[in-house]
Amino acid sequence: MCLHSEEAMVSGTGVRLLAGAMIVVCMTLVGPSAPKGTLFARPLPAGAPEDVVPNRVMTWNICNPCNESGQNIGRAADIATYAPQVIGLQEACVRDVERIRDHLEYQYGLVYQVEYGSVLRSWSRCGGLPWRPGGFGQAILSAAPMTDHVSVEYPDGGSEDRGYMAVTTTVDGRPTRVFNTHLAQRRQEAVRAEQTDVLAAAVARHDRAIVLGDFNAVPDAPELAEMWAVAADADPECRSRATGTCEVTTDWYSKFDYIFLRDIAPAGHGVHLTRYSDHNMFHADVDLTDPT
Repeated sequence: MCLHSEEAMVSGTGVRLLAGAMIVVCMTLVGPSAPKGTLFARPLPAGAPEDVVPNRVMTWNICNPCNESGQNIGRAADIATYAPQVIGLQEACVRDVERIRDHLEYQYGLVYQVEYGSVLRSWSRCGGLPWRPGGFGQAILSAAPMTDHVSVEYPDGGSEDRGYMAVTTTVDGRPTRVFNTHLAQRRQEAVRAEQTDVLAAAVARHDRAIVLGDFNAVPDAPELAEMWAVAADADPECRSRATGTCEVTTDWYSKFDYIFLRDIAPAGHGVHLTRYSDHNMFHADVDLTDPT
């Protein structure tokens, strides 16, 4: 409980200093919950959107565990710099996503709804009480309402449970099926191949879809063949064959992160460095203009 200054003040300089420190701590605790609060807000670069960009989507593995100081405040600022309509997060703890969403709203005025695709209840990853650990997996943030939410765990996750989630939401003014996934860790090619078979079959059931995620595989990896058969990457120069033109998305100079588009035209993209993860942010602008 936060004490008012007159309740905390007692004679003596040391106690007065302690009271002042408690007030600062209390401001720190309540600051992010104040609408439009600026206590933690990081100024955005010139030219950053003032509102969500309706035809922009983003994928980002936010890294867990990555214990960078103020990471959720920084993650929110990084997202607000590009203000996508839809964001797919991987390695996401429910509590972290809740804080990111709150910072986006209260610091930058960007209001998102959230759906989760948690596949683990992990105290070591996400904290909480040992008998009530936090959910860990995927999350989708959307500026528009989401419907028909599903969360599917792959039959074989490899060394750690993995899965995909999907929602229907609005992108570029049109209802669109959006998937978000995280495939098995590196050096598990056969497991990833089975996972992409499951995912590609689900994507193929939709005439129009966007697939966000960390696939833990380079573009010419055999296990991605099924995905290339049903969709194309938002980076038009990046194809299933190694061309040397795919932008890298990780700190180890590999492209593991994709925005697959099914019957949707790309209209620009960007890969952005961040201090808060070992993966870069990858965003794409898309064109869902009905050709008819």
